[in-house]
Amino acid sequence: MKRINVCFKGFEFCVTTKPRNESPVAGNDLTTRDPVIRHAQAKDALALASCIDAAYAQYAGRISDLPPVSDGCAEDIAINQVWVAALDDKVIAGLVLVADEGFMKLANLAVHPDHGGTGLGRKLAEFAEREAVRQGFNEMRLNTHVDMPENVRLYQHLGWAEVARSGSTVSMKKHLSDD
Repeated sequence: MKRINVCFKGFEFCVTTKPRNESPVAGNDLTTRDPVIRHAQAKDALALASCIDAAYAQYAGRISDLPPVSDGCAEDIAINQVWVAALDDKVIAGLVLVADEGFMKLANLAVHPDHGGTGLGRKLAEFAEREAVRQGFNEMRLNTHVDMPENVRLYQHLGWAEVARSGSTVSMKKHLSDD
């Protein structure tokens, strides 16, 4: 499916087209459909926690001090800025932002492993940056684990700078522009 914005006599329409060769069966996954990024709702808490647990499961065996990363999803949804990426109404990724004094903290970004490598993590990180700028922030911060070097490299690739290491915590920040 392809979405096209069309203007006709002053009205803008979004038209969805289906190429003739697109099959409605196997092969139509995240590569051909985009997930919807939306604010999380209270009813998403269990699905979000499950998604986060699945995303971090690969680290559980190698990181002895990994905190319970999915604890408090319902509370996060109630008091922080939480978004989910959903595909066919199934939560496949989540993003938690916490507004702090002078910066926006990227508290959690998790993509279900079934959807890893599709660019969804990058899309959510970029979404987080746009949201921070929209709210008037020009800096974002995050903490990750020293035993997650692939995360450190990904964030560095996205323009984040490592600013400190303390114990198992790697602190990073990114200056944002409103361009």
